[in-house]
Amino acid sequence: MRIVVARCQVDYAGRLTAHLPMATRVLMIKADGSVLVHSDGGSYKPLNWMSPPATFREAATEDGQVEWTVTAAKTDDTLRILIEEIQHDTSHALGIDPGLQKDGVEKHLQELLADHPASLADGLTLVRREFPTAIGPVDLMCRDDAGLSVAVEIKRRGDIDGVEQLTRYLELLNRDPLLSSKGPVRGIFAAQEIKPQARVLATDRGIACAVVDYDALRGMDDPSHRLF
Repeated sequence: MRIVVARCQVDYAGRLTAHLPMATRVLMIKADGSVLVHSDGGSYKPLNWMSPPATFREAATEDGQVEWTVTAAKTDDTLRILIEEIQHDTSHALGIDPGLQKDGVEKHLQELLADHPASLADGLTLVRREFPTAIGPVDLMCRDDAGLSVAVEIKRRGDIDGVEQLTRYLELLNRDPLLSSKGPVRGIFAAQEIKPQARVLATDRGIACAVVDYDALRGMDDPSHRLF
């Protein structure tokens, strides 16, 4: 990975047009070919980016400024970065990443729901945990009482990113005729807490939401001890 801190101007052209005026930003070039532009604020998401596969070319303009041109392989989209001054430029070999390791509670939630899938919806049965897809494993692949496939994504706290993740899984899974022969694969977004914005987005995309009671699943929750 190459990390560059530089004063730069960024222009994206293609399906949409976007412009970032000259300012100091962090530029990242990953080994997979992706290029990301970050600022010091505005959350973890990049201001602009180009996803792989893409070609990267570094050249100089007529007045001697460095210019990066990143072109998407499958479209005509182009990301142009004009660099006025480089303040930091380093490259690092990160090696193979072991992937995301779920924390103890989230991992245990997955195990408990795999043992009790009907707690999410009546008639739901488990097909497989960590069902593989090209973009990562689905937490649970299940089947409902009508024989339809159901993909379940599990989080401790359900936010919009989790809904987006499940949406991407469903798009891929519905291309598989073995899973969608009886009807489209549907999704369930399960979490201990689901934020209102995530619930609205899930509902709009036809994804069911299920709030999970962790203690009840563990058999530790005694309703007689509750005040309400």
